[in-house]
Amino acid sequence: MSVVYLAALAVPLFGMVMLDRRFRLFFWADARRATIVLVTGVVFFLAWDLAGIGLGVFFRGQTAFMTGLLLAPELPVEELVFLTFLCYLTMNLYGGAVRWLEHRRSRHPGVAS
Repeated sequence: MSVVYLAALAVPLFGMVMLDRRFRLFFWADARRATIVLVTGVVFFLAWDLAGIGLGVFFRGQTAFMTGLLLAPELPVEELVFLTFLCYLTMNLYGGAVRWLEHRRSRHPGVAS
């Protein structure tokens, strides 16, 4: 059992948390709303994965770098961490874009965006 891949996913997830904390993009802006959005996104993508597994489209790619721990047949624990990272990244990008556009509008009030 190896945790290399899990650690490789956890490090950028931690980075998303730090960016969020520093710039108040997602959880630090509104924790209740962020929890709902993040959980909804992760559940959606887990359902997507499970549907793909059930249809025989998705398969677990076992390597020496993975833990070997499964949440369900063909669904490694690393997938949950990856999906959480993916959703967190998306919301941080969205939060950052909104803040950038607001900043731009405040500096140039007559310019259409």
